[in-house]
Amino acid sequence: MTVNRAAEGYRGAGKTDAEDALIIADQARMRLDLTVLDADDELIVELRLLVARRRDLAADRTRAVNRLHDQVPAICPALQRALDLTNRGPLVLLTGFQTPAALREIGVAGLTEWLRVRRVRGAAALAAKAVTSAKSQMRALPGEQMAARLVAQLAEGVITLTEQIKDIDQLIEDRFHRHLSAEVITSLPGIGVLLGAEFLAATGGDMDRFGSADKLASFAGVTPVPRDSGRVSGNLHRPQRYNRALQRVFYTSALISVRCCPDSRRFHDRKRAEGKRHTQAVLALARRRVNVLWALLRDGRIYQLTPPLAAAA
Repeated sequence: MTVNRAAEGYRGAGKTDAEDALIIADQARMRLDLTVLDADDELIVELRLLVARRRDLAADRTRAVNRLHDQVPAICPALQRALDLTNRGPLVLLTGFQTPAALREIGVAGLTEWLRVRRVRGAAALAAKAVTSAKSQMRALPGEQMAARLVAQLAEGVITLTEQIKDIDQLIEDRFHRHLSAEVITSLPGIGVLLGAEFLAATGGDMDRFGSADKLASFAGVTPVPRDSGRVSGNLHRPQRYNRALQRVFYTSALISVRCCPDSRRFHDRKRAEGKRHTQAVLALARRRVNVLWALLRDGRIYQLTPPLAAAA
């Protein structure tokens, strides 16, 4: 992409391998923002593969749950309102019973026993809600049997995807804790194993390649960039080129830290008092946390509410 964009500034409309090689060599000679690409170690590559796979599985699971929300009302709208289709219990129930007639036939006692055999928590309460919803609808809707078949398949698919995500999470946790900076990263409030693994996958775990915390923040897209021209100055806007996965790490961890860390909450509230919107305050907090994490990784120390020098003083 860089070569194609740079080629527009060179003479000629043709494209050959020799011309591309000339442009690459010329750009490498003139530009100061190009960095050397070093191969990552085995652990980082494995984390990158696992994180990408988990992201795909989570997206597939979300799509399957959304399809369930579309299909279940075609059988029994009351059942769709009564069940939380993101939990395992309702999904297990839908693999065996989908229609109001089937739920009324088995009854609360029979359905409770059926769910307990399959190790569903809160089987009695779930069975009672399902049967009550089924009794509110005595008429079969058109296409009920085909919709029930599709619902059973979708429910089984969601359960399978959930198990696969759990297996991936175990692999990610195992690889993440092998990294030397794992304890330092997770010491920062709001960053757990999954977000820490995404951070390592996005950055490679080597802060030397960025040079400073400012460059890391720019790469993460949590710092505004200027768009000045002529007499217009101070016009800041959101960057267009940044690593979205890394931005998600810092933004999500900032949201979590607002709830669990008093210092983060005070910083967020101060920005809100200055007139910033909630999203702007969280982005400002995320930018501040980039500096903190950078310093922790640079010094190889664990996060503390009171900095060591201030505590000593």
